[in-house]
Amino acid sequence: MSIFFKNTKGKIRWNDPLYLNYICNTCLNSINNRAVSEQYHYARISYPLRNAKLLLLCLAVYEHKPFVHFTLFCKYLGIPSMTHSVAITPILLCGGSGTRLWPLSRKSYPKQFVPLMGDKTMFQASANLLSGHKFADPVILTNSDFRFIVTEQLNEIGIDPCAILIEPEGRNTAPAILAAALWLQKDNPDALMLVSPSDHMIPDGAAFQKAVEQAVEAAQNGNMVTFGIKPTYPETGYGYLELTKSPDSTCNSAMDLKRFVEKPDLEHAKTMLDSGNYLWNAGIFLFSVKTIIEAFQSHCPSLINTVQAAVDKGKHDLGFLRLEPEAFGKADSISIDYAVMEKADNLSVVPFSAGWSDLGGWDAVWRESKKDENDVALSGPSTSIDCKNSLLRSEHANLEVVGIGLDNVMAIAMPDAVLVADMSRAQDVKKAVSSLKAKESRQAVAFPMDHRPWGWFETLVLDDRFQVKRIVVKPGRSLSLQSHFHRSEHWIVVAGTAKVTIGDDVKLLTENQSVYIPLGEIHRLENPGKIPMVLIEVQTGSYLGEDDIVRYEDEYARS
Repeated sequence: MSIFFKNTKGKIRWNDPLYLNYICNTCLNSINNRAVSEQYHYARISYPLRNAKLLLLCLAVYEHKPFVHFTLFCKYLGIPSMTHSVAITPILLCGGSGTRLWPLSRKSYPKQFVPLMGDKTMFQASANLLSGHKFADPVILTNSDFRFIVTEQLNEIGIDPCAILIEPEGRNTAPAILAAALWLQKDNPDALMLVSPSDHMIPDGAAFQKAVEQAVEAAQNGNMVTFGIKPTYPETGYGYLELTKSPDSTCNSAMDLKRFVEKPDLEHAKTMLDSGNYLWNAGIFLFSVKTIIEAFQSHCPSLINTVQAAVDKGKHDLGFLRLEPEAFGKADSISIDYAVMEKADNLSVVPFSAGWSDLGGWDAVWRESKKDENDVALSGPSTSIDCKNSLLRSEHANLEVVGIGLDNVMAIAMPDAVLVADMSRAQDVKKAVSSLKAKESRQAVAFPMDHRPWGWFETLVLDDRFQVKRIVVKPGRSLSLQSHFHRSEHWIVVAGTAKVTIGDDVKLLTENQSVYIPLGEIHRLENPGKIPMVLIEVQTGSYLGEDDIVRYEDEYARS
C-alpha cells in the first residue's frame, strides 16, 4: 500500500468523486499489478470512504472475493451507493454486419470495429461518448465472434464494461434490449438505461450528453424517451418520428411523440422535411429498467419467458455472460420499434440537431468527411485529378487509388476487393454483397485480416496445397496448444521474440530464426516480449482450412 500513501501524501479529498476514483484505481493497480476483472464493477467511488474501508476494498480485490457488482461492494463496506440510483447505464448494441459499407465492413469484422472516421473505431467513439461521471460502466450486447474485439477495443480507451452479454445468435434489437433490462433488474429495477447502437457518429459529445440530461426527468416519470435527429435533407434510408408539433429551438425537455414512421420514398421524405415536425429515428432510447420490462409485458409478452430463461440459465465464461442458446433461439426476431415502441402510449422524444450520422453507406461517409475545393474526399494513399463530388479511399498503405475526371463516384479499395459505384447507388452496395454470397466468394463476408484474441493474421498467398500467412501476436499473448491433421507448418520470426512449444521441446526464436512443425505434432506459439511479435507462416498440406485445429489448452476457452 506504499504507492497509495505516497500518491495521496496523507491528504485525501474525500468529497471529490473523480479524485477518489483516481486514488482507488491507483490503489487497485498497485496490488501485485492486478487488473480489475472485466465482469466486475469496482471503479466508480462516488461517496467519501474511510482509509480502512478503502483498504478493505483493495483487500477484497486482492483476495478475489466473489462480489458481482459495485453495489455489493458498497453494502460490504457500509457506504451508500449512487451508481445505480443516479448514473445512467449505457447499453451498447454491438452486432450487425454493415453490408452497405462493404468492402471495408464485412460480417467477420463489421463497421463498428473499423476506424471509419479518425483514429478511433465507431464502437470506441460510442463508448467514449457514453462515459464519465454521469454514466455507469456500459453493458455490451454482442456475439461470440466479437467478444474479444470488444474487450480489446474497450481496453485501448480505458473503459471497463459492467457486463458483456453474448447473444448465441442474432435476434434483432428487442430480445437484446430485454436481456440487458432483465440483467440490470437484479440489482436495481429503477435504474435508467440508455440504449444506443455502437455504429453511429455524434461529433458533439457535450451536446448529446446535454440532450440525455433533458430526457432524464421524463424517463424517471415512466416515459420511454427516444432521440430524434433534425433532418437536413430528404433521407430515404432512415425511419422518422412524427411530433405533435414542430420542435422549438429553445426546447430543453422531452416532447410528446405522435408516432413512428417507416422509411419513406423520396417524395414523402421531401414532404416530411418541409413540414418541420418530423425527425430522423436514431434508434437511441432512454427509459428505466422497470418501464421497459412493463412495456414488453404489455405489448410483446411472448418474449419475456424466453429471454428471462436465456438470462437466468446464462453461463459466465471469462468475464462474459453467455445467454442460454436454446431459450434465446426461441425468442422472436423483432426490432424494439415493432415489439414495443410503435404500440406504446408513454413515448417522448428529445430533438437533437448538433450533428449525427449512422454512416449507413459510403455516401454518408462522404458527407461527413473533410473535402477539398471540388468536394472530393480522400482517404489513405489516393489521388484526385479533375474529380468532383467523389470519394476515393484506399485501405492499404501499398495500394494507391487514382481517380481521373470522376463525378459523383465512390471508389474504395481493399487488398482483396475494390468497389466502384455511382454515389447515388450507395444503398445498393448490399446487393453486391448478396451477389458475392451467391457465388460463395470469400470477400462477401471475410475480412482480409482475421482478428483473434491474441492478435491477428492475414493470408499473403493461397494455393491448392500451400498458404503463406503473416501472423502478429500481441505482447504477453499466446495461441492455443494445438495440432493439425492435414498440414505441416514452417515459422519464420521477422520481428520480436517467439516462444515455441513443439511436443516436449520449448525454445525461444528471435528475428531471422525459423522452426518446422511436422503434421500432427502438438505445438504452441507465444509472445513473451514487450513488443508485437511478427512471423511468416508457410503451411503445406492437403487441407488448409481454419477448422483443421485440435485444441488441447486455450486461455480463451475456445473449443
